[in-house]
Amino acid sequence: MLHNKSNLPIFLIAIDGHGGSGKSTLANLLADKLQAQIIRIDDFAGWDNPHNWWPLVIERVFEPIKNDEKVLSYPRSKWWDTHNPTPVVDQPVTPIMILEGVSSLRREFRPYVSYGIFVDTPKDVCLQRGFERDKGQDGKSDKEIKQMWQAWREEEEAYIERDNPKEFADLVVDGTKPFDGVVGEIQERVLA
Repeated sequence: MLHNKSNLPIFLIAIDGHGGSGKSTLANLLADKLQAQIIRIDDFAGWDNPHNWWPLVIERVFEPIKNDEKVLSYPRSKWWDTHNPTPVVDQPVTPIMILEGVSSLRREFRPYVSYGIFVDTPKDVCLQRGFERDKGQDGKSDKEIKQMWQAWREEEEAYIERDNPKEFADLVVDGTKPFDGVVGEIQERVLA
């Protein structure tokens, strides 16, 4: 396995990129290949809380792992009025775990990250993917969804400018191409 530059007793892969870039798809493929559990930033952040959610990741995920807890439990954020997520209860801590989502390579998380990946996808492609994914959610009109995405993008851009996750990443992947070859490459790098 690669040298673990993290201060955690597990190997944490962080997958960052713009909303709609393909992070979740890559995380799912990697989790299957590496037998890893996924921690999703979307379980902590939300439309209604784009700023102050991140200390919960440290408190409810990183610190328990650092203290050799074997399972994680945490509430999940509510993105939509009709969305009633159940809390994550007893998620196994595995030797390799994946932190997936916008700002998973934020400055505050870097001491915990073993290997960073940035999914680089043109902003217009991300916006279209995100709109298609969220279209019709909660009975919102297309105009309302686009406004929500625009507000989210402003927050996202502020994060990208502040923390420059693409520069920090160990690997930058093209989010417009199939991930099959990339998954094998990452598996080789991580398990080498």
